[in-house]
Amino acid sequence: MRESDETLRCPSAQPGMPDAQILGVVRANTPDPRIAYLNEPVTASADILAAAAPALPGEIFRLAARCEQAKCTHFESGQCRLATRIVQMLPAVTEDLPPCLIRKSCRWFKQEGRAACVRCPQIVTANRQIDELTKRVAGAAQTEPRAQRP
Repeated sequence: MRESDETLRCPSAQPGMPDAQILGVVRANTPDPRIAYLNEPVTASADILAAAAPALPGEIFRLAARCEQAKCTHFESGQCRLATRIVQMLPAVTEDLPPCLIRKSCRWFKQEGRAACVRCPQIVTANRQIDELTKRVAGAAQTEPRAQRP
């Protein structure tokens, strides 16, 4: 494992992951989900995540945390397969790179570059209204919102 891989961050993390931070908030007033990225780091504390209720935190917030590599169902052969599927299967939703607090340490950016960034604003980690394309992009292990970790 390369030393730099140990510090890469997942831009689609789950609540309860160590050192989770809020990357953005899902905009409710758009026809398709879009992330409004934060300008300053905010720790994903239990109190902030609880404010999402009755929704799941991943329906309201996009979280970033340290990439768990082999512990993650999307990680295989040193690559994030979710990032690969996002780039291969989803259209770009912006021409400009979105503002991002983690780009320098983002697993998706390091692996897929700009192509991941211009698709990133449409990714909602927990989505109860999931369509068939999103199911395929998420992969079989991710077709339902995961139970939230304590």
